[in-house]
Amino acid sequence: MLTKKDVTILAIESSCDETAAAVVVNGRDVLSDEISSQIDIHTLYGGVVPEIASRKHTERINQVVRKSMETAGKSFDDIDAIAVTCGPGLVGALLIGVSAAKALAFGTGKPLIGVHHIEGHISANFIADKTLEPPFVCLVVSGGHTNLVAVKGYGEYEILGTTRDDAAGEAFDKVARAIGLGYPGGPKIDKAAKQGNPHAIEFPRGKVADSVYDFTFSGIKSSVLNYLNERDMKHESVNVYDVAASFQQAVVDVLVSHTVAAADEYHFTKLALAGGVASNSALRAQMKEACEAKGITFYCPPPILCTDNAAMIGCAAYYEYLKGHESSFDLNAIPNLQLGDKIYE
Repeated sequence: MLTKKDVTILAIESSCDETAAAVVVNGRDVLSDEISSQIDIHTLYGGVVPEIASRKHTERINQVVRKSMETAGKSFDDIDAIAVTCGPGLVGALLIGVSAAKALAFGTGKPLIGVHHIEGHISANFIADKTLEPPFVCLVVSGGHTNLVAVKGYGEYEILGTTRDDAAGEAFDKVARAIGLGYPGGPKIDKAAKQGNPHAIEFPRGKVADSVYDFTFSGIKSSVLNYLNERDMKHESVNVYDVAASFQQAVVDVLVSHTVAAADEYHFTKLALAGGVASNSALRAQMKEACEAKGITFYCPPPILCTDNAAMIGCAAYYEYLKGHESSFDLNAIPNLQLGDKIYE
């Protein structure tokens, strides 16, 4: 492995609808983390519109990078490598970040490091708690992903479980839309659930018969829609807060039970959350309580590090840099990149 007293990385993230850049030293010290969000724009359409997301990334990428460098008080002479998310994500959005990073790496002569977006989310835990070291089990839960991952080392992963249909965050968005809360669904359901009874409606807890750690959320989504249709046909009112709370409880129960059971079976003493849905207050509270009952140490980044950001990409890139990994200028956007897929030759 390469060694150096301080490694300073400029990282770029543009996999969906956040344009982000960060300067990170030694993987865990964040000097700047600039994020330009498009939520207000996409709220008008009830979800992310890929073409609009790509256009906005094009408009903002240079501004965000410049601001990140200024905030960090660094010049390109101080930068050791340029890191960028290369997948998974929206292909057009990814291409903007990858193209910008390649141009910067070429212009400065710095190494280019492609980073897996999900690996970035996992790595956010290293920034949040500088004492955390592998191995541990991590639940990565977001709008596009629900993965239960054994983190065996830096960049070394084994997927223990994944979703068979909708990701948890995707289910949140669809249910939020169905009950009139709008986009983004996760935060809106979390807020509404605080005013409802989580046991008012008994929605199913999805299970996959042939894989104890895989997830399925299409059933609960369908159950919510059926409940709403039945109430409508009977001309009965719907308590939106109770629906939100009951739906959220069903999803959280599954996420917590699967993750804690995996930690038990594989003898992990540390458990972490990652991804946008890791911001959910009910999930954080219930997972923490379950870990305490089992004597498992619980880790979870603050909400700003759960959403898409570039600091987490800089952290993941640092450990690739130490291994001597470097991307060529053939690096491309890989929208369906899987955790564990090789980015480097």
